[in-house]
Amino acid sequence: MLADRDVTAFLATADAGSARRFYEGVLGLRLIEDTPFALVFAAGGTTLRIQKLAALTPAPHTVLGWSVPDIAAAVRALAEKGVRFERFEEMTRDALGIWLSPSGARVAWFKDPDGNLLSLTEP
Repeated sequence: MLADRDVTAFLATADAGSARRFYEGVLGLRLIEDTPFALVFAAGGTTLRIQKLAALTPAPHTVLGWSVPDIAAAVRALAEKGVRFERFEEMTRDALGIWLSPSGARVAWFKDPDGNLLSLTEP
């Protein structure tokens, strides 16, 4: 029934100004609309709707991720824009903070201004 339907991804923010600057200015997503209720971005073939809330407690797990062809280049480019990558002590990482998963995929994590955990993956 839904297998061939487009997906909308949802996040939340308690600071819409900071979220807009991050997703539009740092990550380079195209803003579709800014309403009193949400920021809406085009993210590849997916719509990303960031709901505006008065308060937010971010989830302790990854909530959104991107597949990239060259994770090292993506990490360097985002780090140059001020993005700080997370380092989880239980995971062995390279100098850029990239983890090599058992499947061979390479993964790096970072947070948005609200503390939502995001990721980059090179399959």
